[in-house]
Amino acid sequence: MPNNYRLAKVSSLLKKEITLILQNDLENDLIRDHFVNISKIDLSGDLQYCKIYITSTAQDKVREEIVANLNTAKSSIRHSLGKRIEMRRVPEIIFKDDVVLDKGLSVLKLLDELKNKTQDNNDEDKDANS
Repeated sequence: MPNNYRLAKVSSLLKKEITLILQNDLENDLIRDHFVNISKIDLSGDLQYCKIYITSTAQDKVREEIVANLNTAKSSIRHSLGKRIEMRRVPEIIFKDDVVLDKGLSVLKLLDELKNKTQDNNDEDKDANS
């Protein structure tokens, strides 16, 4: 079983190199026009499979298209990774849309609305008691 330190180190290296590939080497206008960020990398314990979670400032449909384009180009990205890093075997990669940020923002928005609603109710109660 590989230790967690090695997994963290390889994940960090993959994140750095894939970010550079997305910024410099990939010739896809959709990806270049929208801010694309790698939020998380899940690497299997045997270093054979890698899930890369992507966040973007684009709308939902455009983000889905970006992820589809990245999954289409994953063989060339993997090939570029093989040239850049020294590993016995470059892991199989798959790109996924990271919706955790969107869910977190929607929860914060709901909490904000609830807070404003309770403040309005408290203000109305104070006015009624006066």
